[in-house]
Amino acid sequence: MPENNKTRVVVGMSGGVDSSAAASLLVEQGYDVVGITLKVWPQDCLARAEDKCCGPQAVMDARSVADKLDIPYYLVDESAEFQRDVIDYFATEYKAGRTPNPCVMCNEKLKFGTLITRARRLGAEYVATGHYARLEQRNGRTMMLRGKDARKDQTYFLFSLGQEQLAHMKFPLGNLQKSETREVARCVSLKTAEKQESQEICFVPDNDYKRFLTTTGLVEEHRGEIVDTHGRLLGHHDGIEFYTVGQRKGLRLSSSTPLYVVELDPENNRLVVGEEGLLLRNEFRIDRCNWIAFEHLAKPIEATAAIRYNHPGTEATVIPGEDGRATVKLQEPQRAVTPGQACVFYQDDLVVGGGWIMRDGA
Repeated sequence: MPENNKTRVVVGMSGGVDSSAAASLLVEQGYDVVGITLKVWPQDCLARAEDKCCGPQAVMDARSVADKLDIPYYLVDESAEFQRDVIDYFATEYKAGRTPNPCVMCNEKLKFGTLITRARRLGAEYVATGHYARLEQRNGRTMMLRGKDARKDQTYFLFSLGQEQLAHMKFPLGNLQKSETREVARCVSLKTAEKQESQEICFVPDNDYKRFLTTTGLVEEHRGEIVDTHGRLLGHHDGIEFYTVGQRKGLRLSSSTPLYVVELDPENNRLVVGEEGLLLRNEFRIDRCNWIAFEHLAKPIEATAAIRYNHPGTEATVIPGEDGRATVKLQEPQRAVTPGQACVFYQDDLVVGGGWIMRDGA
């Protein structure tokens, strides 16, 4: 326990307005606040991401906010863990014919994994971030609910967190609108108050995944076939890692009708393409399920399924399977249900849990 007997909270500070406002609110609420930025950037990323999350400019902004709030601030090197748990995962998923979601993995492994460990060493009881989500205690469990600002809700990226992690977390912005968050920062004259936010993956700030994978040496181009659903050869590609289900651009095919990637076949290094209607699916499987609202999925449930971030959700029946898997049956077919992406389930604002969309036959 800190010497002042206040409850200590470590705030993960990314250098943006959200984490800055979160720290300010916690100070105002009387907590003993410590700011930490995780340095996750391998050296070769710095030139490409000067002002992105946890990049050099972001670190300076976070330090400036901590000085303004008069709280201790630490920069902790987690670049080796980030390389292993996020970047290597990113490449491995593409090689396996799946489309990764590195933000979920970063939250699970680093922001609410190693950061919680660091917080305990500092005598902190909680870790806080600027995510738009809410927590409530119900029936002895820590429940997660959507943030009040529906446009900013980030619970999709937090679905894989366990009860031990959730019990030691705080989301000070959960009940705020984004405009209110900026006002919090303005009221205490934080330099990040007007800072714009990025929508790209932090380590691929130009959104060119192919260039990132090849220039870092994580993937090499390797020629493969593009075939239709009957196996007929239509063309060639440079590697399945550079494509995702539902993609149309970059196929370099001549066809009387638009063609889309409908399947990735990593075993044969093939892209299977077809017309847009083939992208519709009403049933698929998920694995590595994590349930927040209860310990295990014991029987089928009805829920709203979000098959990607910002997906509006569709009504679904979730049926338990073996080895942490489940089958999802959608009431209305959805386009481009993409292996490797998270499928997260909601009942109204309650986050029930979720899992990772599997490839057919996996």
